[in-house]
Amino acid sequence: MNSSSFDTVTFESSADKAIIDNLIKYAIAPRPICFASTIDAAGNVNLSPFSYFNLMAHQPPICVFSPLRRMRDGSTKHTLDNIQEVNEVVINIVNYAMVQQQSLASTEYSKELNEFDKSGFTPIPSLHVRPPRVAESPVQLECRVREVIALSDEPGAGNLVIAEVLYMHVHRELLHKNNTIKQEELDLVARLGGDWYCRVTNENLFIVPKPLRSLGIGVDQLPESIRLSKVLTGNHLGLLANVESLPVLEQASQEDKYLNYLRLNFQQGSPQLTQKVHEYAAQLLDTEQLDKAWQVLLSL
Repeated sequence: MNSSSFDTVTFESSADKAIIDNLIKYAIAPRPICFASTIDAAGNVNLSPFSYFNLMAHQPPICVFSPLRRMRDGSTKHTLDNIQEVNEVVINIVNYAMVQQQSLASTEYSKELNEFDKSGFTPIPSLHVRPPRVAESPVQLECRVREVIALSDEPGAGNLVIAEVLYMHVHRELLHKNNTIKQEELDLVARLGGDWYCRVTNENLFIVPKPLRSLGIGVDQLPESIRLSKVLTGNHLGLLANVESLPVLEQASQEDKYLNYLRLNFQQGSPQLTQKVHEYAAQLLDTEQLDKAWQVLLSL
């Protein structure tokens, strides 16, 4: 699609701070939730969720999350204060069964109150770090904090907590025999903008073949009639272009009943036939029939 067909509104970060602060949380989403349990030097436990969170490395496994300074006065949150006293944290992954209690734990209770008690979660001892784990969490990561990077001292400023995963605990029923996770049963949730969340259910899971497994020819090498199709979407073109070489028309494609029906009812080379064939190919691509879609397209 020609880039000129997109109408955009532009905001400058220095001039439109309030607007961007609101909009960006809708756009950079979904964000996984770091449900962090920490402890201070006196033994006071804190449990709080953060959606500025992700995995940053495998060897060693490194997670990063960011407790922001409070917008009203720029003060730091209990999680960050605790980490600076005791450089350990447990990152408890949040699924749908615990999302409402997790939200309750985000309430700014006073430091002496334990969010485990307020939210109703069950604390269990960790193996290697002092903060407790959340028993209800499907995956719990015991971490040592390597470094905290303060991005500024202004209200809303982030503090990047770089945490190395030492131990990973997974609910047994979520593991296959080969120790891979049953993704469809994890039932993860993630944060969006405002009060919005999303849920990773089996119905909205899908697979995208990794291009690293083959050197795709690229969209630029697709035949012009395919590349400039008014029917095929960018996703369709991406699938078609992820082949190592341009396929060759096979005799078996001539036996496709629906394709033969189209040939009988629309004139060869007509725009109508092209549109119908491309619509058929799109349906095949949407049902993961890449090879057949290519044969249909090559038949024109």
